[in-house]
Amino acid sequence: MQTSGAVSANSSYFLDLEHKYGAHNYHPLPVVLKRGEGVFLWDVDGKRYYDFLSGYSAVNQGHCHPRIIAALTDQASLLTLTSRAFYNNVLGEY
Repeated sequence: MQTSGAVSANSSYFLDLEHKYGAHNYHPLPVVLKRGEGVFLWDVDGKRYYDFLSGYSAVNQGHCHPRIIAALTDQASLLTLTSRAFYNNVLGEY
């Protein structure tokens, strides 16, 4: 993948890896996100963005919400993930 000169070398490394090994079902923007908090995201170069796509998927509550992190940690300490080939004791109630 040839990246434009506007993309940092730091970002280019990750973009090239995704191009080489990733599934090509999306054509994402050339932004490499590293972390999120609330409505904000930061890329690998420290640039801050508003996350206007958060409602598109599963993060419409914002990134790293403390109550969600606590619930995730509690559940992951019991059972992290089950295949849909099985049932589990929480999905139905959820």
